[in-house]
Amino acid sequence: MSLTKADIIDAVRTNLGHSKAQSAKLVESLLEIMKRTMANGEDVLISGFGKFCVNEKKERRGRNPQTKEDMMLRPRRVVTFKCSGVLRDRINLSSR
Repeated sequence: MSLTKADIIDAVRTNLGHSKAQSAKLVESLLEIMKRTMANGEDVLISGFGKFCVNEKKERRGRNPQTKEDMMLRPRRVVTFKCSGVLRDRINLSSR
C-alpha cells in the first residue's frame, strides 16, 4: 500500500492539530516549492531523508517497442531520488 497525499495531509492534521484545509494548504505549498525548485534545474536536499536530483539526458537513439522503428529521443530532464544513509538504515532496521 502506498502513502498518498491525502494520507500525508491527514497525518499533518493529526500531528500538528491544524484543520484539514490548513494541512492541505501546508502540504500543497511544500510540494509546490519542491516542484518549482526542480523545474529550475536545482536539486532538493532534505537532511535525514534524501535528495531529489534533476539530471539532464542528452538526445539519443531509441526504438519504438511496438513497431521496432528506430527514432531519436529528445533531450530531457529526469528526477531521481537518492536515499540518505539515515533513511536507508531505518528502512533496513524495520525489515529485520
